[in-house]
Amino acid sequence: MTTATTATAPELPKAPELPAPATRQIHTFGAILWRDVFVALRQFPTFIGQAIIQPFFTLFVFGVLLSDAGYVDGDYSSVLLPGVLALNGFLGGMQNTALPLVVDFSYTREIEDRLLSPISLRLVAVEKILFGALYGFVASLMMTPVGMVLLDLSWPISRTVPALGIAALGALAGASIGLCLGTSVNSDKVDVMFTLVLMPLLFTGSTQFPLVALDEVRWFQVICGANPLSYASEGMRAVTSPSVEHVPLPVTLIVLVGSVALFAAVGVRGFLRRAQA
Repeated sequence: MTTATTATAPELPKAPELPAPATRQIHTFGAILWRDVFVALRQFPTFIGQAIIQPFFTLFVFGVLLSDAGYVDGDYSSVLLPGVLALNGFLGGMQNTALPLVVDFSYTREIEDRLLSPISLRLVAVEKILFGALYGFVASLMMTPVGMVLLDLSWPISRTVPALGIAALGALAGASIGLCLGTSVNSDKVDVMFTLVLMPLLFTGSTQFPLVALDEVRWFQVICGANPLSYASEGMRAVTSPSVEHVPLPVTLIVLVGSVALFAAVGVRGFLRRAQA
């Protein structure tokens, strides 16, 4: 008598569950951002040169030489240092968003790798803004102790966190403007962009003077008041040197947040237009 045995088929392993589309996009977004950060870290000496040399000489000439020569008051350091720190973050965010985009869309076409990744085109544009803002924020952060030592100036610890927040907002505003410029200018027009856009932005950004001190030159005050960099400078003065006359902090925050929203929206539209062309 034989006993029949029924063979049981081995249980197949379950296929791994695919992450939800939103999760997959977040992972891809983080990977792209980390790649940009990793490349920037490999070029750290260049970053230090960009972040420190130009603002160092600005502080040295206007804050040290002119002060020792008696051409500016000793309290001018409290006006100058917050403005230069705001300029460093704003300019760092703008340049490191605009210039790589001009090159990517014109010569290297490296942007195509990003466009083919499993991520929304809008998120690619947002990543460009965030990386540029991070670059500018770190540049402003690194320049802070250098400026304090150079000008023999210090701030209470309680003002550090608000100053970091203003620096981050200023860098975001600069990066958002950089996205607009980088998606609207071709490589053969970069020199025109620096002449017609960058230089006026620098000299009307209230980095070397308080905006509210221009009451006697109303036309120039209006021009400076239309520049988002002015509110980054005024915000830094409001939180680090409140004794210096400045635009009220709530007004500064509203303008900076509004600038980020406006220029980011315009820049994302420009990015989509160039990417889908």
